[in-house]
Amino acid sequence: MNTTLSQKFWSVAFYAFVVVIVVYAIFPFYYAIVTSFSSGTALFEIHYWPTGFDWSNYNAVLNGRNFPRSVLNSVFIASTTVIFALFLAVTASYALSRVRFRGRGLLMMTILAVSMFPQIAVLAGMIEMIKFLGLFNTPWAMIISYTVFTLPFTVWVLTTFMRDLPIEIEEAAIVDGATPWIIITQVFLPLLWPALVTTGLLAFIGAWNEFLFALTFTLSEDQRTTPVAIAMLSGASVQEIPWGPIMAASVVVTIPLVVLVLIFQRKIVAGLTAGGVKG
Repeated sequence: MNTTLSQKFWSVAFYAFVVVIVVYAIFPFYYAIVTSFSSGTALFEIHYWPTGFDWSNYNAVLNGRNFPRSVLNSVFIASTTVIFALFLAVTASYALSRVRFRGRGLLMMTILAVSMFPQIAVLAGMIEMIKFLGLFNTPWAMIISYTVFTLPFTVWVLTTFMRDLPIEIEEAAIVDGATPWIIITQVFLPLLWPALVTTGLLAFIGAWNEFLFALTFTLSEDQRTTPVAIAMLSGASVQEIPWGPIMAASVVVTIPLVVLVLIFQRKIVAGLTAGGVKG
């Protein structure tokens, strides 16, 4: 009897802990949605439930001169970053996992070490490189920067997955006359789909939310990404900051990420669990 009560107690405690974590994670986004429908003095009043649905903040943001362009910039930059990062990571992971050469382990550790550098530590060097390439104040400045910082993670994860694929599959493809490119694109890619979705989505989220490089490498308003555009919605004092439009803009730029996670959640879970079991 005591054992049954103890099991029930720990079960209830576990679910209560899960509820606390979920509320802690979701509440800021929920409160941003509630605040985005407020205006005037209601912005400074605490409401846990919507008191009305005032769409003026969303109209101000979506009909603004530059914010829709900033959203398109973020979509283009994040999507292009993911394409480049996954293409380079897949080819590099094939070489690191299937081709034997001296220094492979050292190269893998170097790739992992590169990902540990903070952005601010390499900002000056990145500025000089972007200026040298003549890409300052263009989307390609962010794409190159994000790809450089995304590659170590994607290469490391995909190398781990590709290394665990059965060698017999590759040997059978070689016997049938398949080239390395055919093996990568037609044999390994379908098997790596969960890992590609997981790493691609994480790379997209990182590029979508990045602020430091986007602020540094852009000068004109039409080249800004959404984090910079939201940061520019500010006033001279706390009372003058347009909190309503800021909350509305935050909701607008967060919804695409939520939708992507909901669409690919099964692949994400499969990729994470497969990596945990095989690694």
